[in-house]
Amino acid sequence: MSINITMPALSPTMEEGNLAKWLVKEGDTVEPGDVIAEIETDKATMEVEAVDEGVVGKILVPAGSEGVKVNAIIAVLAEDGEDASALEDVTAEAPTKPAETPIAPADTADSPAPKVEEESANHAADHGKPPVAQAKPTNGERIFATPLARRIADQKGINLADLSGSGPRGRIVKADVENAQPKQTAAENTASAPSAPAASQSKTTVPTGMADDQVLALFDGAKYEKKPHDGMRRVIAERLTESAQTIPSYFVTMECELDALLALRKQMNDAAPKDKDNKPAYRISVNDFIVKAMAMALQAVPTANVSWTSTDRIFHKSSDVGVAVAVDDGLFTPIVRDAHAKTLSAISAEVKDMAGRARSKKLKPEEYQGGSTAVSNLGMYGVREFTSIINPPHASIVSIGAAEKKPVIKDGAVAVATLMAATFAFDHRAIDGALGAELAAAFKAYIENPMSMLV
Repeated sequence: MSINITMPALSPTMEEGNLAKWLVKEGDTVEPGDVIAEIETDKATMEVEAVDEGVVGKILVPAGSEGVKVNAIIAVLAEDGEDASALEDVTAEAPTKPAETPIAPADTADSPAPKVEEESANHAADHGKPPVAQAKPTNGERIFATPLARRIADQKGINLADLSGSGPRGRIVKADVENAQPKQTAAENTASAPSAPAASQSKTTVPTGMADDQVLALFDGAKYEKKPHDGMRRVIAERLTESAQTIPSYFVTMECELDALLALRKQMNDAAPKDKDNKPAYRISVNDFIVKAMAMALQAVPTANVSWTSTDRIFHKSSDVGVAVAVDDGLFTPIVRDAHAKTLSAISAEVKDMAGRARSKKLKPEEYQGGSTAVSNLGMYGVREFTSIINPPHASIVSIGAAEKKPVIKDGAVAVATLMAATFAFDHRAIDGALGAELAAAFKAYIENPMSMLV
């Protein structure tokens, strides 16, 4: 019997993607683990692997197709002994088999995994990785579900053990959970209490304030070029519009003296070992110190290391700091995991590696999802100070301005110091004013006493 290959979800929030390239053709034999296609999302290009064996009977979605919905059938495999010619009349709108067999993204764990405790699942979520999508009901049998289905079930208060999966091998998928209703307990039935409202799953729209034809009418007779929004630009617009409309932000600015940090940075870079070509093993930047200082400040003020959800505040144990990286017509925020526990040279190497791969759209979703805070640095452009929009699930972000020499009063006399403005944005739902000021003060202390980050 033929097996449908569907558009995979490469991240919990992915709704569609571009089928960039087929690495197989009709008639090719594939086995589980074979890389068969390249899929482009708004943030990355990833190889995907087959999870079943068979012969590629028909490719339904050609290479270069854009906006292919998750779980749409993109190709059909003929099983051993099946006549591939029987698939000639198959179309994407008329699949030969209702069950959907996805292709798995390479280097990800899509296979069934053992049960994990809630604390471990939360730890994975804190690090931007989808939690293991299986639970273990009371009868001892494991439940197989996709990460997105598991998250929606948690939001709607649905027990996965009550559902039947329509995905491959009975796996519970998004549609199964969305079509289900939360099951009331006996006590709730007796009291006739209404179930909790389900979290909205509708896609965020981005209002322009004016209709498109009204905007274009303003430029009638002018010279311009229209560039359609790509996936990255749409996601940036949607997420930041959502942030601006839903997060009550406030801002705190601290001026930090950099002279001790700059002196230590020079000393460390001068002491870096060199290879046979006289190239230093590392070169630490001021931004590396800033990432480390933010991570250490979150450890010093752990109640500010938090994310907000509609039902809980999530207090993170590790300091996972995003670093804003400008790419061609867009922005990535790769995450430095456990930044508080890493050396400055390790942070430097990791940021350089992820920034390079971000610019070529080769980051994996788990490398730019999650975290609780971020660093955005425009100092290299001469910007004195600015504010940034918080990118959920973060509850804070620090905006770094240029370092400038300014007159200051020290010991009753005028002196010159190198000052840098750091402006924090905080989500007031999770971080109150005094707590935000405490985190900003801890950051300033680490910046002005950089040796404290090394011990």
